[in-house]
Parts: sequence; structure tokens; C-alpha cells
Amino acid sequence: MNTQSQIETSTEDTMANAIRVLAMDAIQAANSGHPGAPMGMADVATVLFNRFIKIDPADDKWPDRDRFVMSAGHGSMLVYAINHLLGYDDMGMDQIRNFRQWGARTAGHPEYGHAKGIETTTGPLGQGISTAVGMAMAERMHNARFGDDLVDHHTYVIVGDGCLMEGISHEAIDMAGHMGLGRLVVFWDDNKITIDGATDVSTSTDQMARFAAAGWHVQQVDGHDKGAIATAIEAAKADGRPSMIACRTIIGFGAPNKQGTAATHGAPLGDDEIAAARKGLGWNSPAFEIPDDVYAAWGAIAARGNAARAEWQTRLEQDTQGLAFAKSLDRPDPGPLRTKIASYKAGLSADQPKVATRKASQMALEVVNATLPNSIGGSADLTGSNLTRTSDMTPMNRDNYGGDYIHYGVREHAMAAAMNGIALHGGFVTYGGTFLAFADYCRPAIRLSALMNVPVTYVMTHDSIGLGEDGPTHQPVETIASLRAIPNLNVIRPADAVEAAEAWEIAILSPGTPSLMCLSRQGLPVVRTEHTDANMTARGAYVLRETPGKRDITLIATGSEIELAVEAAEALKAKGINAAVVSAPCFELFDAQDDDYRAEVLGTAPRIGIEAAIRQSWDTLLDRKDGFVGMTGFGASAPAPELYAQFGITTAAVVALAQKLTA
Repeated sequence: MNTQSQIETSTEDTMANAIRVLAMDAIQAANSGHPGAPMGMADVATVLFNRFIKIDPADDKWPDRDRFVMSAGHGSMLVYAINHLLGYDDMGMDQIRNFRQWGARTAGHPEYGHAKGIETTTGPLGQGISTAVGMAMAERMHNARFGDDLVDHHTYVIVGDGCLMEGISHEAIDMAGHMGLGRLVVFWDDNKITIDGATDVSTSTDQMARFAAAGWHVQQVDGHDKGAIATAIEAAKADGRPSMIACRTIIGFGAPNKQGTAATHGAPLGDDEIAAARKGLGWNSPAFEIPDDVYAAWGAIAARGNAARAEWQTRLEQDTQGLAFAKSLDRPDPGPLRTKIASYKAGLSADQPKVATRKASQMALEVVNATLPNSIGGSADLTGSNLTRTSDMTPMNRDNYGGDYIHYGVREHAMAAAMNGIALHGGFVTYGGTFLAFADYCRPAIRLSALMNVPVTYVMTHDSIGLGEDGPTHQPVETIASLRAIPNLNVIRPADAVEAAEAWEIAILSPGTPSLMCLSRQGLPVVRTEHTDANMTARGAYVLRETPGKRDITLIATGSEIELAVEAAEALKAKGINAAVVSAPCFELFDAQDDDYRAEVLGTAPRIGIEAAIRQSWDTLLDRKDGFVGMTGFGASAPAPELYAQFGITTAAVVALAQKLTA
């Protein structure tokens, strides 16, 4: 008589083989893709979903679902196959047939927002595990606020050798261990194969020792032994530490002639090998056909999840915090924030404080954080420089998940990815800071924020040669231009405390665009001395100072250089030259304005752009014949005033160029 365990394992064999055949058939049809990982990790994924995971395809946004992240995103067919078998209503067999084709939801790598059941975009290796750390952080923080009845789930991640070779993985693993994220379980696809061949051609790291050294619970199993896999998952869930399960697998498992080799990693198996695999697996159904009993087995997982969600829904309706919980998942209410910011701006215009925009940002955050109940801030070991912590914030750590300020340590890349994870999990509005020059350490995660339409906020201070003595390594002369090149990213460089407040209003209320603030180290005067409730920064650029008559020249500046533009306009006025001053804190928002508004702001007179950075990215505001006062190379180490003088970013330089252009 068969035991229940034997029956379950037999059923799981067929369930796993369904993943394998869907993967190899879809990749063959596309003549493109990566069959190795889906075939090799099919057993692990099947046990995870069949015995443990809590998910309801009928409600893919259920807040208390378990999160599943395929960090090895090239193995996307594992995700699509599972979601099809589970019955997600947007993952019919037509989507599997059209893998990697125009208009299909089944992109080459999992794309957040393209299909249900995809928790984050992965593909750039290491991003998935790092984003998942943010999800696990958010789960603990949300649980601390609303309790086990409403928040009680796990984050499961499949990583490959490549994910663990990437530097960001070290940052994320260290951070997860330090924070004691016991609801995070990582499965390492230990197949010992890379594109170039065996992993030993490029690495000899003892990954289990590495994870253990970072404070993780570590186990090792045969990735094709379903009983051992289940036992390991049970142990992982019972341990209070984050867990890594090293799954020794055979890449391309089931392909009799190619399994265990790099040939299965990133190319179709070919018709003959697929036929041989079908025979070896005992799979008799033709391509893109799944037997009813297999659908039923996977459907039972969905039914179990649906029942769990119904029980959770009952608890939500009975919980006294139910309304607050639901509100935490919504985007911030714009009404109260706009009212508070408008009142705050009026005081700034009246008092006219001369402060660095990094300080102005902190001042605005006092208003923001007092208004929002669920903001989460942080910094990459630069809290006192970025000024990202406000007066009532408390640190979040393994002893206090109820805190609202995260000390990310010197881990800029993992910080950015974790912020994506926090935002994707839901429940919080999140921001984090570092120096602008170190945006390059964050860039892959910033790019994913933009690609996924995740409205996180990056607070980047020390934004120019104005930081002075730290020198060219820390002076981001080219960084702003490179960030402006990223689609769907609002790069905001405020000129004073008023624009800084408006920048925060934009960032917090943005529905699907991340914001990156470029903030000064040096003090800047308030230039918006006449109050207006309207958020002028939201227009991207606006006329700060108009001429009494026809314009002779238009001076366009951002951030700290607005002060120079105003001074130059005054000097030019004394010389009989009418100079308008345009503040352009956000090129992207200005590009979104209608043609009439843009023409009104820019005018028809010659223009001069002024920014302590390179000219690249200014083409949206300047014609080739227009002038530019800024940087042409790297900076230097010296006091800020000396640097501005030496590099010719001065009032006199602007005046001289204006005279030349109007002669």
C-alpha cells in the first residue's frame, strides 16, 4: 500500500515535469530562452508551491500572500509555467506559446506589471534577492504595526550562481542577516554551471559558509529529492534567522544528452533532445497540452490559497485596525499633504532661510513625515550628511521592526534595491539617501524603479563642486546628465527651500515615477520670495524673474546656480540688457508640459544654461547656438568658492557670455 508521502511524491513528479515540458516547448517555439534553470529547479519549485506557499491566483494583490521571486530571471519560464498551471487568468496557453514575442506577457525576463503573479522585475542578476530582502523587511515592519492576524507571510527566492557572484548579493545577504529577517527563504540553484562552463572556472567561494557568516540558517539538500526539500523548508520556516537552502541540482534535468552542461543554459534544446526528454520523463502529451489531472493538482494549490485568503478577509473585517491597514496600502492622500506643504511654503517665503537644500529637504520631511503615517526613511551610513532622519523617527532593527528609519550601512546598491522591495510589498512610502556621486552604486536598482513604475525617492546630496574639499571623486559633474537619461525618472535639483518642499510633494504623490533629488551641501538663499500655493516645481521649469520689456536673453539655471543667474540678471540690467531668469528644477517634468507653456517659458531670445555640471542633457532647453556656463571635466579639491572661480562658474562669466550672445 502506498503511503501518503509516496502518493504526494508521485504526483509532484508529474507536476514538476509539467514545468519542464512547458519550459522546453516554449523556448523551442521562440527559438530563444533558458531551459536549464526551469528544468533544474522544477522539483524545488513544485514542493514549495504544493506543500507550503500561500497564494491565491484569484487575487494576485492579496496583501498577506507569500512572495515568490525568481532572482535568476533568465529562468522566467519557470514562473510562467507555474502561473499558467495555477490558473492565473492572464496566463493562458496562448501566452506560453508566444514566449518572448511582441505583445505577449511572457517576456524574456519576468517584468513586473506585465502579468499577475510577478512580484518584481528580475534579470539583472542579484537584483531579485536584494529586492526580496526589502520585501522581507516590509513584511516584518507591517507585522509590527498590524499583527499576525493581518500580516503573516514569507518571501521565497530562487537564486543562481550568478546572483551570488554579483556584488549586490553580499550587501543584501549581510543586511538580511543583521536584521534577522526570519521570513526570508532563499533557494540556491547549485548546479555548478555558468555560461562559460563549470563554476570553478570563475569562483571557489564556499557559499554556505558565506551565508552562515552573515547570520543565516544554512542547509544543503539534493534538489531533486522532494522529501529532503520539504524537510529543509520546514526547518527554514521554524528558524528565526533568514534561511538559505543550497539545492544541488542538475541543470536541464530531464534532457538526457544535455543535462548537466552549459548547453542547456541559454539555448533551445532542439527537437530531437526534446523528444528524448519526453520519453525519459514519461510525458506522452504533445507540445502545449497538459493533462487534466496535472491541472487539477496545481489547481488544488490555488484552491488552498483561496480558502486561506477568505479566512484572512474575515479577520480583516473583524480587526479594529482593518481600516488603518487598508489605508496603509493606498497611495498617500494628496489633500492633507498639499495643504500642509502650501502653508509651510508660505512661511519659507516670508522667513527666507538661507540653508543648503539638503537641510531644506530635512525641513520639508518634518512636514511630510508628520503628515504620513507610513513613511520609511533611511541612509547608506550618511544620515548626518544626507539629513534624511526627522525628529520623531526611530531606528528599525531586529529588536524594533516598528521603527521607521533604516540604517542601511555602506550598501548603496542594496539600499536602492531594498527600497524597491519595500515599495512593491506595499504598506509604506519609502526614501533613502547617499551622496549624488554614489548614485552609480545604486544605478541598476534606480533603473528598475523607473522600469517598474515604483515611486520610491532617492535623496542624493552633495550635488556638485559646491561640496568643495572632498574633491573630484565626490563631485558628480557627469552624474546628473546620466540620471536624466533614464526614462521615467524625475531628477529634481531644487534651487531653495521652497523648491525643496515642492520636490517632496511631487515625490510623495507621484503615482508611478520614482524621484531623485540632487541637493546642495552649501547654503542657498530663498529665491521664491513671493508665495504661491501652486507647485511651480511640478511644471519642471518656470519664469522666476521676467523682464519689464522684450527679453534680450534668457538665463536658465538649476539648483545652486539659480543664485548666480539672479545676480547676473541684475548686473545685465545695469548694462541695459533685459535678462529673464528661468528656474528649471526638473527637465523631465518640463518636457511633459504642452508646447505653448514651454514656448512661453523659454522665449525666443538667446539662452544661457547655468549648472555646475556638464552640458550634456541640456539639449531639451538649449539650442546648439545657445551658451552654457558649467563644467567641462572633473572637479578638484579646494574650498567651494575657489572651485567656482577656477572653473568659471561665476556671475561675471554669465554676464560676459550674455553680452557676447546679444552683441
